[in-house]
Amino acid sequence: MRTSHATFAAPSSDTEGTMETHATPPGGHSVRTRSQHQRRKRIVQAAAALASRGGVEAMQMRTVAERAGVALGTLYRYFPSKMDLVVAVVGEEIDLLESSIERRPPGASTPSSRAVDVLMRATRGLMREPELADALIRSLIMAEVQTPFGDRMTGLLLRVSADGLTLEQASEEQLDLAGSLASVWVQELLEMLRGRRTYDQIQRRIETASARLLTDI
Repeated sequence: MRTSHATFAAPSSDTEGTMETHATPPGGHSVRTRSQHQRRKRIVQAAAALASRGGVEAMQMRTVAERAGVALGTLYRYFPSKMDLVVAVVGEEIDLLESSIERRPPGASTPSSRAVDVLMRATRGLMREPELADALIRSLIMAEVQTPFGDRMTGLLLRVSADGLTLEQASEEQLDLAGSLASVWVQELLEMLRGRRTYDQIQRRIETASARLLTDI
C-alpha cells in the first residue's frame, strides 16, 4: 500500500466550501462534485501525513485543516470527528491495496497461499510508514464507532481465496473463516509494531493460520 503521504504538500488556502454554496450552473454538477472529491482527498492526505509523523495525536482537526488548505468549518462538514477522519485514511489505504491486487492478482494455486500473498503485501505497505500503521490500527481497535476495516479485509480475502466470492454470496462459515484470518493478521501486525515479531515470524504465523482456516473455503 504505497502512499505519497510523507511528501504531501498543502495547496493554497481554500474558502469555506465555496463550491457548495454557489448556485450550480448548467452542467456544473460534475464540476462541483469533482471539486468536493479533490478537497476531500486533500484532507485525507493531510491527515495521513500528520499521522505518519506523530500518530493520531498529531491529527488535530485545526492542524489538518491548515495543512489541507481548507477552512475548519469545511473540514467538519466532510468529517464530523477525528475518528471519521481516521476511518477515511484507513479506507484510502485499503483502496490502494485493492488497486494493487487488481493490477497484480495473487498467482498462487491454493486459496490459503493467495490470502497470505494479500496479507503480506498489506504488511509491507503499512510498514513503509510504521507510525501511520500503528496510529491507524490502534485507533480502529479502540474505536467506539463501526468501521469498515474488518469487513473490507474479510471481503478482499474472500475474493482472492474463493474465486471472486463476495460478502453477500459467502456462507456464515466462510465469513467467519476469512474474518478470523483478518483478525489474526491485525494482531500479528500489532506485535510487529511493538517490536515483538519480525516480518518472517509474521509470515510464518499467517501461513499457518491461513492453511488451517482456508483449506476448505
